[in-house]
Amino acid sequence: MTCLLVNDRVALDAGSLSQALPIEEQVAVHSIVLSHSHMDHTNSLPFFIENVFGKTDRPIDIYAGGPTIYALRKYLFNNEVWPDFSRLPNHLLPSVQFHELEPEVAQVLAGVSFTPIPVNHVVPTFGFLIEENGASVLWSSDTGPTHRLWEIANQTPDLRAICLETSFDNSMQEVADLSLHLTPRSLAQELAKLERKVPVYLHHLKPPCAELIRREVEALGLDNVGFLEQGETYSFD
Repeated sequence: MTCLLVNDRVALDAGSLSQALPIEEQVAVHSIVLSHSHMDHTNSLPFFIENVFGKTDRPIDIYAGGPTIYALRKYLFNNEVWPDFSRLPNHLLPSVQFHELEPEVAQVLAGVSFTPIPVNHVVPTFGFLIEENGASVLWSSDTGPTHRLWEIANQTPDLRAICLETSFDNSMQEVADLSLHLTPRSLAQELAKLERKVPVYLHHLKPPCAELIRREVEALGLDNVGFLEQGETYSFD
């Protein structure tokens, strides 16, 4: 369940936001940037909003593409599955505000710039170029083979790292292709599009595949490729 906390104030996806942080740290999060609507990237939102309800002096701002906002409103915050916190306690003082992101138009949150980049998944999905103080990290959520992401990577002079999904092991290549995810085999093909050598951190390993993915990635012999680890803090200067 994908969730990264940026500078303690902004969550990038919300798959495990309420599970991973104590409530006093959840209260410090004022903005959430979503890559897409799938549950493993959004499913802690209802509990997070309930946990911080009444504890902040401003609404929680949720930034996402139009189709993601539509899906959240229709299928999640619909007063049937979960209360519509965009109208609680009332429509004049909502607990949640939705903001639509446009492709390749930067949104600055707490001094950090998030530029959404469309990637290739089964629902409309963004990766993000994340920039602060002359350093950039390119982060991709779920994606199969894609193109614009790598163009951005090759055009960004201050790129410090890339975070990229690898969901399935090579034996599940057909499933990965149908669901538009990567395996170590297709990861290697994607990294061949990168024209510079920067650290690459992998995430979104499906639990039944994780051990084999790690072995297959190691077999690629790429010394700049590692894995994001749960609970760790990463700094990119």
